[in-house]
Amino acid sequence: MRTAQHSHRIMAVHPGAERYGSDRMFAEAVTGFLLAGHDVQVVLPGEGPLGTQLRATGASVDIADMPVLRKSALSPRGLITLPWQMTTGLVQAISLLRSHRPDVVYVSTLTIPTWLLAARLSGVRVVCHVHEAEQAASRVVRTGLAAPLLLTDKVILNSAFSANVLNEAVPALERRGTVVPNGVGAPTGATIAPREKLEGPVKLLFVGRISPRKGPDVAIDALRRLRDTGTDAHLRIVGSVFDGYEWFEEQLRSDAADLIDAGIVTLQGFTDDVWSELAACDIALVPSVMAEPFGNTAVEAVLAQRPVVVSNIGGLPEAVSGIDSADLARAGDALALAEAVRRVIDAWPQMIDRAAAARDRALIRFAPESYRASVTQLVCDLDRGTTTPSTATDVDTQTEGTR
Repeated sequence: MRTAQHSHRIMAVHPGAERYGSDRMFAEAVTGFLLAGHDVQVVLPGEGPLGTQLRATGASVDIADMPVLRKSALSPRGLITLPWQMTTGLVQAISLLRSHRPDVVYVSTLTIPTWLLAARLSGVRVVCHVHEAEQAASRVVRTGLAAPLLLTDKVILNSAFSANVLNEAVPALERRGTVVPNGVGAPTGATIAPREKLEGPVKLLFVGRISPRKGPDVAIDALRRLRDTGTDAHLRIVGSVFDGYEWFEEQLRSDAADLIDAGIVTLQGFTDDVWSELAACDIALVPSVMAEPFGNTAVEAVLAQRPVVVSNIGGLPEAVSGIDSADLARAGDALALAEAVRRVIDAWPQMIDRAAAARDRALIRFAPESYRASVTQLVCDLDRGTTTPSTATDVDTQTEGTR
C-alpha cells in the first residue's frame, strides 16, 4: 500500500448522505484511501451523518447537486425533468473535476452516471463500485443502468451475484469487473453470547429500510403465523422509511396495529447502534422480497453471534454461504420464514455453538481491513495503469484464498 510520499488525489463520489449499507461501504473505502496516505475529496448530494463521519476521518467534503437514477426518475414526471437534471449535474461535476484535478475518480453505485461521463470528458480515469443488482427489472432497464459503465476504466462489484446480473445486461463489461465482498466491522468490546434458554418471548429483529423490497411486512406476517401455532415471539423493526415509501410505513402500522398496541411489534426507527439491537435479540431476520446484491445486515447478525434467517434470493445466500448459524427461507413467503425460525428455535442449543463458530469465520471473511486494502489497491493501480482486467470467477478464487 502507498505512503503519503506516493499519494494520489482521489475524488470519491456517493449519491447518499446517510448511514445505510452502501453509505457505510463508501465510508470504509474513503477510510482506506486516507489510511494509505492519499488526498481524498468527497462529493455528496447533501449534508447528513455520512458527511459528518467522513470529515471526522480527515476527508474534505463538497456538497453538489447530482441526479440519481431511481425508479421515480422513470415516471412520466421524472422523464420530463431528468434531462435537465442530468445536464446541470454534468456541468457541476465537470466544474468540480477541473477545480480539484484528481488523479482518479471513485464513483459509488451505478445510479450517478453523470459522474462517469464527466470523468471521461475531463480525461480522468474512473472506477465505479457497483452495489446494485436489479435482477427483477426489465432487460431494457438493466441495460440502461449498466451501459454507462462502459465509460469506466474499472468496475468493482460486491458479489458474484451482482457481477452476473451486470454481465448478463452488458456482456462487454465482464472483463472490467472485480468482485470485492463488503467489509463489515464487528462490534467493539466483548460479544454478548445468545441466551442459553429461550425463556419468555423469542425476540426477533428486523434491521433495514422500511420498504416493500426489504420485506418487513413478511416478517410481521411470519410473526403472526408463529404466534398462531403456539410460539410466543416478539418482533422489533429497526429502520427508517425510504423516501417516497411513506405510504408503506403507514400501511405497515395500520396492518400491525393490534400487535403494536399489544407491544408485540415495535417500530423503532433508524439507529446507528445496530449492535445493541442485535445483542438484545435472539434471531435476526433478513426477509427481502427482491434480490439484494449482498447482505450486510445478515453479516452483522453473524458478527453479533446471532442466528439469522435470510431470504433465498439474490446475493443473500452468497453472503451467508458456509455459515451454519444461518437458515434460508423462500423470498416473500411468510410461512416459509416462520418455519425457518421454528427450525432455529428447535435446534437452539446447537445454534448457540454454531453462532460462535460462524462469528470467528466472518471476522476473517469480511474484515474491513481487507476490504479497504482491496479497494484502495484497485483504485490506485488504476491510476498507475497497472490494473489487469479480471473476470468474476478469477476474483472469487482470489478472494477465497485470502479468507
